Amino acid sequence: MKLKTKLTLGVGLLFLLIVLLSVIGSVYINKLKSDTEKILTANYNSLEFSKNMLLALDNISTDSTVAIADFRKNNKLQEKNLTEFGEKEATQNLNLHFSSYLKAPDIHKEKLIREDLAKIMSLNMKGIERKSDIAIITAENATFWIVSLGTVCFLIAFILLFNLPQTIAEPINQLTFSIKQIADKNYNERVHFKGSEEFNSLAESFNSMAEKLQEYESSTLSKQLMDKKRIETLVNNMHDAVIGLDENHFIYMINDEALKITNLHKEEIIGKTAHEVAINNDLIRELLKNIDHPVKDPIKIVRDNKENYFEQDIIPINIVKTGEKEKKYIGKVILLRNITPFKELDFAKTNFIATISHELKTPISAIKMGVQLLGNQKFGELNEQQQELLKSINEDGQRLLDITGELLNLSQVESGNIRLTVEKCSPKEIVQTAVKNVEKLAEQKNIAISTEYLLEESDAVTADFDKTVWVMNNFLTNAVKHSFQDEKIQIVVEKHNSFIQFSIIDTGSGIDEKYHRQIFDRYFQVPGEHQNGTGLGLAISKNFIEKQHGEIGVKSSLNNGSTFYFRLPVS
Repeated sequence: MKLKTKLTLGVGLLFLLIVLLSVIGSVYINKLKSDTEKILTANYNSLEFSKNMLLALDNISTDSTVAIADFRKNNKLQEKNLTEFGEKEATQNLNLHFSSYLKAPDIHKEKLIREDLAKIMSLNMKGIERKSDIAIITAENATFWIVSLGTVCFLIAFILLFNLPQTIAEPINQLTFSIKQIADKNYNERVHFKGSEEFNSLAESFNSMAEKLQEYESSTLSKQLMDKKRIETLVNNMHDAVIGLDENHFIYMINDEALKITNLHKEEIIGKTAHEVAINNDLIRELLKNIDHPVKDPIKIVRDNKENYFEQDIIPINIVKTGEKEKKYIGKVILLRNITPFKELDFAKTNFIATISHELKTPISAIKMGVQLLGNQKFGELNEQQQELLKSINEDGQRLLDITGELLNLSQVESGNIRLTVEKCSPKEIVQTAVKNVEKLAEQKNIAISTEYLLEESDAVTADFDKTVWVMNNFLTNAVKHSFQDEKIQIVVEKHNSFIQFSIIDTGSGIDEKYHRQIFDRYFQVPGEHQNGTGLGLAISKNFIEKQHGEIGVKSSLNNGSTFYFRLPVS
């Protein structure tokens, strides 16, 4: 039972008994008062009236008029104060005898009057005795109940006096002793209380505290400080910026690299909330915007008049405290990984690719023009072997021209220099232009291309016409390459909510689902297939479509063909 319940029951019972004692005392006191008032107002008054009538009777012979008036006055008062059995008859006889005496006074009639008065006085004296006995009984009953209840209250108070302090003091003394033991670094000390639930909960909390202190003591303070120094040194020597926040976003740790890129001083921010610091610091403010959903794109920070690039990573910290079972969130670490060297290499590679592609495009075009001139019969006839050689040179030149075109597009994508001319475009015109570009390629494998338009004639998309045709060309070219001889390719254009979807469906060998996530990555090619491309077409297509606020994807499985699709916003 809880100590609070015990105290409530004990003190509550004592309170009820005291209230009951007060009520009984009040009842009996009122009863005694009532009995006393009855004696005073009834019997005592009758004795007083009888005495006055005797005195008046004695004075009749000397002052008859006054004495008779006084006698009658007290007699009337007596008639109104008849309280005892037989008092009424005695008072009536008194009236008869007094009336007879007034008509013819004599000693015999006076004697009868005095006998009547004596009887009235006798009756009231007996009444006084009887009522006095009742009052005595009432007083005895009151004494009995008051003493009984008082004794019970005394016993309860006595029990509380001796047991309650002991019940409270003993656990406190035991806890005080245990605290002294803990203060003396005796962390093996444990307490075990018996009785109330409150002290049991207190014992559990104390034992948990002792367990944690024992754990902390087992690893010495010097070792903890040394480990802390090691971690601080390690964090400060990292090339990545590290900012530690607790669960309330107070900054408790920041390394030198983070101080450099934020232009802050450690003493200015340690112990402050990140939101306070963000008021006067643009970088911290930008980091807090993305703290719950880190951005994938690198963050550009200008330092020492040089552009630096950082990848943001948010690492939540969850631990299981000693004596507990569930993980508790205690903060997070913001990590800014410096990728500037890689970004510079990437820029150099992109510039190199753009330069080489641009430089190669002119001689390749010249080679193709020369091949076309050689194939002209005006400059002389060619034998069969020469024609095959020219055809091979022309195909290789075209492939090189396609590769350089893709590399130029890639360099635009990576450098962010894509120029889009977004306007209202007809989906039908986009499809027709793309189909016309691949007709000859499809004829070589006798592949038929069909189109199906599941939208209104007036429906249009918001897109860059040339870039979208390029994506459609890429999808159709891939579909032709991976389709079998005499197969069919289907183009379906349909409306999906606020988008128009272009789907290219082939019946080729299909793509395993495990490669679907990589199919749009740069330079990726499905393993095992005949490789005759750069692996850039789909990556460039993805970038073109997403730059136009569209979506791109693939649905395919082995031996069931493929469906490549992209969606563009409705105009």
